[in-house]
Amino acid sequence: MRRREFITLIGGAAGWPLAARAQQPAMPLIAYLSPTSSAIPQDRLRAFRQGLKETGYVDGESVTITYRFAEGQNDRLPALAAELVRGQIAVIVTGGNAAAFAAKAATTTIPIVFIVDVDPVQLGLVTSLARPSGNATGINFLSGELAAKRLELMRELVPALSRIAVLVNPTDASATQSTMRDVETAARAMGVQIQVLNASTSREIHAAFETIARERPDALFLAGDPFFTSRRVQLATRAARHAIPMSSQAREITEAGGLMSYGANIAGAFRQAGIYVGSILKGAKPTDLPVVQSSVFELVINAETAQLLGLTVPPSLLSRADEVIE
Repeated sequence: MRRREFITLIGGAAGWPLAARAQQPAMPLIAYLSPTSSAIPQDRLRAFRQGLKETGYVDGESVTITYRFAEGQNDRLPALAAELVRGQIAVIVTGGNAAAFAAKAATTTIPIVFIVDVDPVQLGLVTSLARPSGNATGINFLSGELAAKRLELMRELVPALSRIAVLVNPTDASATQSTMRDVETAARAMGVQIQVLNASTSREIHAAFETIARERPDALFLAGDPFFTSRRVQLATRAARHAIPMSSQAREITEAGGLMSYGANIAGAFRQAGIYVGSILKGAKPTDLPVVQSSVFELVINAETAQLLGLTVPPSLLSRADEVIE
């Protein structure tokens, strides 16, 4: 073989991988849309990536995940959703009710996997749990529906409970309505008075605790809301400063110093969302994937916080707790 022919062959061979790579599709792009800040508990995002991995997708290797956070300003969600829809997004994952509504309004074609705390049929996101309609499906980890049970547990932990402050995020009307409906019914049955406080910003949380310091309720009951979870350190610090027992649906708030939490395993919900995203990337349609409702609930008690508040945790509660933080 002549030298010129040899060089030509080598040059052509070197070009083959480049051409092949140019023809290969880019990694699928997954978008995560959240009403909160990047202060979302990292164990939830790890669980989401674990669910993806279980279906064969690894972030940074076979898929790319992009994040959009509204920083507690729900009115920013429609614009963020519209921005994502203009990109080459394969699946949109939403955390929280408001983000699910924004994504649903922005697209009828891109698959959406939502994570919500209220029945999505009641919200109008799907027409059926078993056969979701349109381009959306997801996980309902139940929060408002557990409010009555959470109030009962709080009464066991704080026997003198007669007045409670209920902190809600008014920007999430669906979650607020669900929580208040169940709390008001349970409080009436227990003979407990309630005072509703609103907070959707850090400053408003501070103002709510000023009211608590003035009115001196026996306990603080947090509505289930992603914003409150993102502000868990501020809430726990303020509750400790004002020596008020605080109940929530998120274990992360109890880990930060709250007194107790009762709710679904939210990290498990994020893992299931990852599995659903992987299934969609493999060809499944949202209508093929029934909405999953959480069936595992956990009671977490912070015994150190109870001691600081001068409360004794009853043995009956200790025996039922899934975790006791010492």
